[in-house]
Amino acid sequence: MYIEKEKFSLWCDFIERDFLSCGLNELIEKKIVNGATSNPSIFKNAFLNSPAYKKDIESLRDKGAKEIYEALAIKDIQISADILKDLYKNGDDGFISIEVDPTLCDDFEATIKEARRLFKSINRENVMIKIPATDAGFVAMEQLISEGIHINATLIFSPLQAKGCLDAFEKGSKLVSGVLPKAVISVFVSRFDRKVDAKFCDKDIKSGLLGIFNATKIYRDIEKRGLPNVRTLFASTGVKGEEFVKDYYITNLLFANSVNTAPIETIDAFVKTGIKEIKEPASPKQIEEFFEAVKNKEFDIDKIYKELMDEGLEAFKDAFADILKELS
Repeated sequence: MYIEKEKFSLWCDFIERDFLSCGLNELIEKKIVNGATSNPSIFKNAFLNSPAYKKDIESLRDKGAKEIYEALAIKDIQISADILKDLYKNGDDGFISIEVDPTLCDDFEATIKEARRLFKSINRENVMIKIPATDAGFVAMEQLISEGIHINATLIFSPLQAKGCLDAFEKGSKLVSGVLPKAVISVFVSRFDRKVDAKFCDKDIKSGLLGIFNATKIYRDIEKRGLPNVRTLFASTGVKGEEFVKDYYITNLLFANSVNTAPIETIDAFVKTGIKEIKEPASPKQIEEFFEAVKNKEFDIDKIYKELMDEGLEAFKDAFADILKELS
């Protein structure tokens, strides 16, 4: 862990074949990261733009587009899992995540079936299956964790979504007879500020706080529930534009018993700061007052939650569709 005493982990939000052959190992050896994540957008960029996949794609030309995609993705996840396996065996995270087909987000039976198939095909203990936090996703999470499969609940924007994940993990974990599988609840952060900051400035609301305060509120809810196998993971922590420093969404969410998964340039910027101390979260009163101010300025936070969730799902579906189109 990046800060072992406080159980703060830094994971790399990036997967690409050439990077796996050298870059990930280096970050692990320097004790900077102890896990990694992927998503359809990351795979889209890798598969369609990196020459590292050209040979594999050519050898799979007799397969369907989704078969090609899965073959490439599974190979990358297996390589990542093997690189991270010693961390996993030592109880220092060591997880790599792969997401189910995002078009299945409203079909719990299909999500469960695909998750089981992916987990079996990858055949590595330290793999987390990513499930979007929809109503169908909650059902799938409960079932899959009861079967001993590690879960990364993704696209969490609201406290209500986090509660759905917590309920699913608590119920499913009670059915596990052996060692409890691990789960993370991936709270997306920077997308809030990119969406609302311009409008907030027009209404004299301080920018760069909604994502952090919302994530902090959810973090507290997760910690309060106290599930021993569940942690908060802060996702979407890269900075776009010049308004904030590159590591803004790491240094301001440096909380005990949490994970931050970030792009390489964000990690590099954070490491250069040399910070190794946990940050005290904003007080519940401070957060409550901020949300009250947002409400008083006629912003509907529930509407923002829904829009961000819809946009997040659509972005992953579009990335997945683009991959299949190019590989067909």
